[in-house]
Amino acid sequence: MITVKKFRYEPGEHESEKASNSYLMSLIALIAGLPLPIINLLATLVFYIGNRKGTYYVRWHCTQALLSQFSLLLMNSVGFWWTVSLLLGQESISDRYIAYVITILIFNIAEFIATIYTAVTARSGKHVEWWFYGDLTNLICKPDVRVTPKNFWKPMPK
Repeated sequence: MITVKKFRYEPGEHESEKASNSYLMSLIALIAGLPLPIINLLATLVFYIGNRKGTYYVRWHCTQALLSQFSLLLMNSVGFWWTVSLLLGQESISDRYIAYVITILIFNIAEFIATIYTAVTARSGKHVEWWFYGDLTNLICKPDVRVTPKNFWKPMPK
């Protein structure tokens, strides 16, 4: 599910911290707005918008965190509104509902563990790609080819 890969350059301390924070935003928002699934996405989106002009490493990890939160929002929203309809008496508890709740619980726990692992690993400067989200992030987030004093003498990426 998670792969640690070599990034195209060695990220600095500041970059690693911001990349790690992109994952921590969803965990902090989870504590604040547990019953509402959109809170995590909004917190991650705000952090993404604030760092969209950052370095490639930071933008890449902000994008991956945002994509994972978006799919989590879709799954949790269905469960949330299904539960609301049960509480309002419009439906009764079925095997399908219980199976779906168990599925989203497993998905949420796996995403929670993966988020903590990725935040810690990204903080140490290692590049972590999630299954599906990593490939999607590679399609969306492209490296910039800005010349800085640090990479001036290095060959340009292809």
